[in-house]
Parts: sequence; C-alpha cells; structure tokens
Amino acid sequence: MNQYAIGFIGAGNMGGALLAGIRAHKSELSVAVYDVSQAACEKAMGLGARVCSSIEEVVEQSRIVVVAVKPQFFNDVLPQVKDALHERKIIVSITPGFDFAYWHQALGDLAVMVRTVPNMPAMVGEGITLMTFEEQVSPSEKAEITALFECVGRVTLMPEKLLDAGMTGSSASPAFTYMYIEAMADGIVALGIPRAQAYELCAQAVLGAAKMVLETGLHPGVLKDQVCSPGGMTIQGVKALEENGFRYSVIAAEEAAWKKSQEMSKK
Repeated sequence: MNQYAIGFIGAGNMGGALLAGIRAHKSELSVAVYDVSQAACEKAMGLGARVCSSIEEVVEQSRIVVVAVKPQFFNDVLPQVKDALHERKIIVSITPGFDFAYWHQALGDLAVMVRTVPNMPAMVGEGITLMTFEEQVSPSEKAEITALFECVGRVTLMPEKLLDAGMTGSSASPAFTYMYIEAMADGIVALGIPRAQAYELCAQAVLGAAKMVLETGLHPGVLKDQVCSPGGMTIQGVKALEENGFRYSVIAAEEAAWKKSQEMSKK
C-alpha cells in the first residue's frame, strides 16, 4: 500500500530543492525521504517529510519515486530499488545521460520511467526542467509529475532523443551565464564600481533581460535592437563582442557540453 504520494531517494542539492518546492506549493502531499546524509535527513524533516530507514521502504510505500542520487552511486542504489519493486510504479530520474533502455535494464519492467533534467536555478524556484515520458505513463500521471516540477520553475516537454541537446541550453548554460555576469562585473569594477554593487547591478540586468524575453514573447534580436540606439554606446559594445567571437564562443561551448553528454551516455 502506498503510504506516501512521493518518495525521494536522495535529498541533496537538486532532490532537496524539489522537496522544498513541493512542500512550499503542495504541502498537502505526503513525502518520504531516504538519504545517507544526516544533514540532508534533518533538513527534510524540517520541511515536513518522513525520513525512512531504507531505500526499500521509500520504494514500497511511495506512489511516485524520485531517484536523485549521482550516477557513481547507481550500482549500489538501483539494485535496492529493483528489489523493492513488487508492482507497477512511476520512477522519476533527474540524471541526464541515462536513457530509458538503461533504466529498464537496471530496474526491470515494473518501473514506468519519467526522465527529467532540472537545472540549478530550481534551488531558488526559477528552474527549467526538461521532461520526457514513457508511453506507459498515463495522461493524469503526466499532469501530476509536471505539476510537481512546476513547484521549482518551468517545465518543457521534449522527445528523449533531444534531451541531451536541450540540457546544454538549460543545465550547462547557467555556468556560462555566471561567467558572463562575473566578466561584466569585472568590466565595471575596472571603471570604479564597488565589487558587491557590480555583481548586483549585472545580475539584476541579466534577470530583467531574461524576463523580458519570456514575458514579451519578442525575439531576443528584436529586444537587442531596441536597446541599440544608432551611433550609441550599446551598439559599440555589441560590435566589440562580435569582433571577439562572442556568439561563436557561446555556440562552441554548448556544442562541447553536448559532446560530453554523448560520451557520458555511452559509458
């Protein structure tokens, strides 16, 4: 009998972020957690989750199970998940690079899989989660799982074959964006702006620009053109970026991340 609506195997950074989002937006849902970290367990208890004594307990008593551990722990964790599967159960992966075939080889046919790729901004409720479902997942189950991940941001559905490409724009790109913010801050620190103020100014500018793209629906190029007055300072900055290969560097970074994801998925 399923005592819990959702169970987490692992409640670290990403699992913990999803748990916190669910507790904040869907506090009526009962949640179970297993983690080897005492600190993670204490944090989960503080959020109102029930801490279980084993992986088997989480799997057997939860209607939906989220596997939120790093791949290096799969060899230890997944056999325990498989041993506890006595009936059809939704298993949600948050790890990129491991396809449905891998999960069924590890867990068998009682596992009905959902693959998700959340990103780091989920930790502050502004994430974007890529999601794909097996055919066996019902429409109501799809809606329920989508709603869970909407507790930490937006959800976008895509075919499994495009997940690795999509995650270079969602999971890897925050690192590129942090580098961009840091570089912008360095530039104005060199002009005399205090460091803390520089970070705040540049980070808010990026946040606001991203919100403009999402909320206006305008093409990013159109919004860029609106900022660039003829003969003005901004177009000179755009020109300098192009002269130094800005767009090419971003595209090359995403291609490099995608190639690495392909290597990981084949291991």
